[in-house]
This record gives sequence, structure tokens and C-alpha cells, in this order.
Amino acid sequence: MPPQRAAGYMLASLLLALTQGLGMNLISANLPQIQGALGATTNEATWLVAAYMAPNVSLSLALIKIRTQYGLRNFAELSILVFVLVSLMHLFVDDLHSALIVRFFSGIAAAPMSSLGFLYMLEAFPPAKKLNIGLSLALTNLSFGAPLARLIAPDLLMIGQWHGLYVFEIAIALLAFAAVYLLPLTPQPRTKVIHWRDVVSYLLIAVGFGLTAMVLTLGRAYWWFEAPWLGIMLAIGLAAVTVAVVLELNRESPLLDIRWLASKEVVHFTGALLIFRIALSEQTSGAFAFFQALGLQNDQMQALSLVILASSVLGGLVCAAVVKPNREHAIHIVALSLLILGAVMDSRATNLTRPAEMYLSQALIAFAGALFLPPAMAAGLMMALKKGPTYILSFVIVFLTTQSIGGVLGSAIVGSFITWRTRLHIQALANHLPLTDPLVAQRLSQLAGAYGRVITDKALLSAEGAVLLGQQVTREATVLAYNDAFLAIAGLATFALAALIVHVLIRTVAAYLSTFRQNAAA
Repeated sequence: MPPQRAAGYMLASLLLALTQGLGMNLISANLPQIQGALGATTNEATWLVAAYMAPNVSLSLALIKIRTQYGLRNFAELSILVFVLVSLMHLFVDDLHSALIVRFFSGIAAAPMSSLGFLYMLEAFPPAKKLNIGLSLALTNLSFGAPLARLIAPDLLMIGQWHGLYVFEIAIALLAFAAVYLLPLTPQPRTKVIHWRDVVSYLLIAVGFGLTAMVLTLGRAYWWFEAPWLGIMLAIGLAAVTVAVVLELNRESPLLDIRWLASKEVVHFTGALLIFRIALSEQTSGAFAFFQALGLQNDQMQALSLVILASSVLGGLVCAAVVKPNREHAIHIVALSLLILGAVMDSRATNLTRPAEMYLSQALIAFAGALFLPPAMAAGLMMALKKGPTYILSFVIVFLTTQSIGGVLGSAIVGSFITWRTRLHIQALANHLPLTDPLVAQRLSQLAGAYGRVITDKALLSAEGAVLLGQQVTREATVLAYNDAFLAIAGLATFALAALIVHVLIRTVAAYLSTFRQNAAA
């Protein structure tokens, strides 16, 4: 392929990745601003994220077979056309109910975009470079959505609130639309692979994954044990997945090879991806949420978003340069070490910490994220190819599920941990602030003095001082809770690093003993 045409495919991949990333992150990164424009409460606005994730987490399973049966070009052209139309629908949203409907269809329309982003990037490279350079750059493109959404959102919100957010997305989608029609992918042989039992299994999996994703998204907002309907949704979701597994185990040509997915190697691979995906929540559900808790808005964190974006690009380029077979463990050790260092640095935050003081730590974490995923996916693909081409579908589902469900799970775990620790710290701090303490009484008097000229009632003035002191206690408890979360993430990454080093040592010793026995026998 000529260099100019290869550059065109790479640009198309970037446009498709941005289309998918912005569609997912423009709302989740700007919920406080969006809820005001739609007249919704915080909990109601969270449904926008849940409505998007419900269909999105499982559609990749169906799309792979649809693409195989109906042709890659038809799949690409129809997918981008549907996305453009759904993006235009956002301009007609004027209340929460219409927004929920549009977000549901947006989750459906966005599902093919990540796959197309992969395919267009891989198209630009010869076979020998697809699994190193092509894969690294494709995954790097997919990581741009979150920081870019925070970077551009303040200006877009000034244009027109909810509608302003989607002006830029529609423009990107139209550019991607033109790129898909001008640069067709290499056609692949069509094969009739869809069976009616596939449809039944997929619908069950879609219900199970969708309800689980909604529970994980809404659980923290409504709190896990205080809303009985969350338990009902989770029970139905688990039951649907269980029925799907039973059906797949009794088929000669299953949609998913459950036995292979339950093998030791795949379970180990899935666990590693989930742990790292949860640890990466330190950035989205940790650092940015920390600054929002201190009252900062996205426009005050634009420089931090730019640092994260630049670090992701650098990490992707470095990964493309160094990734090769049998280097996965070394790259993962470096990535986990950088993540641990960044999380420990963040755990020293105070209420005076500002984004500039987290540039280095967040850059390390973004670099680690870009460094970790490409070799993991390449190793997983090779593992699937050794079993045969039919196992590619099962592997892709494992990878995409760990990224979509894993991302929601990470946010739920980190957010719930912070809520729990905040309550504990508030109680602990309140126990050390008795009103009989002269220093506490003096502090209450100082805080109440701010209202001394407008409130003459001493009892009411004292109550206002207590309210202000309570706000300061809550703020300090929140800071301590985030520090605990950063340390917990560092501990999780340390555990993963130790397990990886032990695994590498065991394999090295086993290989050495095997070689020694062979030499002795010879």
C-alpha cells in the first residue's frame, strides 16, 4: 500500500476511534453540567450512562458474526451511517426521557466503531506488523476518548449545553463517514455463520450483560443495599447468562466455546485484564473525581487532560516500538511498576492539591495504560489462533468484555470504596471534635463570625458555625478517602506485579529444568 493511502487508513482509524470514544465519554465526563441542562437530579443523570452501556457491552458478540455473513464493506458503511443518524438525533433532545432513548440507541450505534477502528488501523500495515505496530496504535486511538472529552467539553458546553456537546461529535462522525466510503476495507469471503440458536444465545447474553452493566453503573448512585430493584435486575441478569451458558455447552457449533473460556489459561488472562482495568480506574474515578469533589470543573483540568492525552500517545508509540513476542511479561512489569508509582504519588493529596501537582503521576498512569494492553491483546490472539480460527470470536469477546464491563466494574468498586471510607473518616474526625474542647469552640466562633453582621440570633449563629465546620470535616474526610483509594489501587497493582513476577520465575525454572533433563537424557 502506498504511504499516502496507508496514512489515510490510519486517519480513518483515528476518526472512528474518536467517534466511539466521544460518544461514550462526553456524557459520563460532564454529568454535573448535563443534569442542569436536562433538569435532572444526579441519580437521574446517571441513567444516561446506564442506558448507553446496556446494549453496548454485548453487541460486539453479535457484530462479529454479522460482519462475517453480510460482508465487511456493507457492515462498515451501514454502521457509520447509523451512527451519524443517531448522533443527529442528539440535537432534538430537550428533556431527560428523550435523552435516555437517544443514549440507548447511541450505545447500539457506537458498538461497531471500535471494531472498525481496529480494522482500519490494521489495514494500513503488512501482516508482519499488524500485531505489534498496528495493534498498539489502534488501542492507543481508543484511549483518546476520555481525556479529549474533558479537554473540549467546557467550550462545547458554552456553545449550547447538551446540544453543544454533540456539535463536535457530529463533525467527527461525518468525517469518519466520508473516510469509510472513500477507503474501503479489503473484502473478506462471506460465510453463512448465523444460526437461529445463535440469536437465542445472544439475546440471553445481551440481557445478562446489559442488566449487569446497569446495576454496576447505578449501584453507587442508589446504593447497593438500599434499592431492592438493583438486586432483582442482577438476579435476572445472572439467570439469563446462566441459561445462555447451559445452551452453549450443549451445542455442536456454539456461539462461544464455554469450555475454552473456562480453561486455566483464559481465566488467568481474563483475571489479569480485569485487575489492570480496575487499577486504571485510578485516573477516571480517582484523580478527576477527586478534583470534582474539591469543587474544580473540567475547564480547570484541561491542562491535566492534555498531559494524559500526550502521555497516552507517547506510551502507544513506545509500545509499538518495543512490543514483540515473548516480551509481554517484561512490558507488563514496567507498566504495573509505573502504575504503582503514580498511585502512591497521588495518595499524598491534600485539600490544597491542584491538577498541576498530579501531572507527573497521571502521566505515568496514562503511559502505563497505553503500554499494557497491546501486548496483552497480541498474546491473547496468538493463544486463540493456536486453537484455531473459530476461537478468535471467543477471545475477542473476552477482551472486549473485560474492557467494557471491567471499566464499569472498576468505577463501581472505586466509587463505592471512596463513599465507604468517607463515612468512616467523617465519623472518626467527628469523634475528635467535642464541643467542650476550647480549640473546637474557638473554631466554631471564628466560622460563625462570617455571618455575624447578618444574623443576630446567637443560637442560629452557632448553628451556622457548626454547619461550616461540618463542611470542612466532610471535605477533609473526602480527601482522606481518596488517598485510601489511591493506596488501595497501588496495593492491587503491587499484588498483580508480585503474582506476575512469581509466574515468570516459575515458568523460567520449569523451562530450565526441562532443558536440563533433555540434556541429561541425551
